[in-house]
Amino acid sequence: MAMTSSPVATALVERLRAAGCVYAEQEADLLLEATSGDRAPERLESLVRRRLGGTPLEHLLGWAEFRGLRIAVSPRVFVPRRRSELLVREALEVLAPGDVALDLCCGTGAIAAALIAERPGIVVHASDIDPAAVSCARRNLGDERVHRGDLYDGLPERLRGQIAVIVANAPYVPSASIATMPREAREHESRVALDGGLDGVDLQGRVVAGAREWLRPDGWLMIETSVSQGDLTLALMRSEGFSPHLVHDQELDGTVAVATSTPSVV
Repeated sequence: MAMTSSPVATALVERLRAAGCVYAEQEADLLLEATSGDRAPERLESLVRRRLGGTPLEHLLGWAEFRGLRIAVSPRVFVPRRRSELLVREALEVLAPGDVALDLCCGTGAIAAALIAERPGIVVHASDIDPAAVSCARRNLGDERVHRGDLYDGLPERLRGQIAVIVANAPYVPSASIATMPREAREHESRVALDGGLDGVDLQGRVVAGAREWLRPDGWLMIETSVSQGDLTLALMRSEGFSPHLVHDQELDGTVAVATSTPSVV
């Protein structure tokens, strides 16, 4: 229920809007909800001050909404963006009960959690190199599904050649562009979750290079990218024998490179 009709809420909205919060009304409602059980108003004021100082709302709340789910979020861990819902949508198009899916560079595990919720009967694993992200993902997915390692290094050997779909939101921000990112991201999320190297596709290249030995013969590789970097992502996939294409959703502002592991015909 919206709480922004009270005097306290109205004043809070004005403060948030003055600080540049685009969705001030929604943020005010969530902050009020998060502190509704507190007797002391200092708790709300503390959260508001931190929000005005640039702390992501999701880090203050302890969760982020992703495809209707409340995903646990921890400080310094990459906050799932709505654009990544496109990865979920594309994966659901090809996943069937009994299939194995892998959420690579999983962060909070939001993509894996959405796949589990929306396609009963599939087996989902997730992997990340950042210990903070792994700990957070285990809160969302359980210990047995989440593996710590550099890309594929931490995966159980039994998954080799068995995965139907690999989805990857590998960092794809060019190193020089991180300084121009919103303050919330560059100051409160781990650089390892943002920095994609010189052209933004360094880690994507490694994802692609290692994918085929983990995918089953008719498997799929799906990588989140951007409109400006899409051609680079496609080129990486083609260089490893994949047959890729780009999918873009304007409403989500999401772009995904989708590739079948069937070799390209030249």
